[in-house]
Amino acid sequence: MRIRLVVALFAFSAAVHASSTLRVGNQVLAAGDSRERVVELLGKPSSKSHAPKARRHGRRGGVQVVDKHQGGEQWRYRRGDHTTVVTIVDGRVSEIEDRRL
Repeated sequence: MRIRLVVALFAFSAAVHASSTLRVGNQVLAAGDSRERVVELLGKPSSKSHAPKARRHGRRGGVQVVDKHQGGEQWRYRRGDHTTVVTIVDGRVSEIEDRRL
C-alpha cells in the first residue's frame, strides 16, 4: 500500500513543479524579479488572470492575520510541452509554477 502511495506522489510531483527559479535558455528568472524581467525572458503571456487572495486566518488582539501572499496576477505561458505560471505580486515575481502537459 505504501509503495502505491509513494509512486502516486512521485508521479504528481513530476507533473507540477513550483519553484522560486526558472531557467530560460541560459538566463534564470527568480522570485523577486520585476515584471519587466519576466517579459524580457518569456515575452508576452498567453493569458493573464488575478490570483485568488489569501484567506484570513483570524484575529489576534484586534488585528487580522493574513498570509503574505495577497493575490496578484498570474501570467501563463506555453513553452513547448510545459505550461508556466508566473505569479506577480506588487510588480515582483512571488512564485513560478512549471507544469508538464
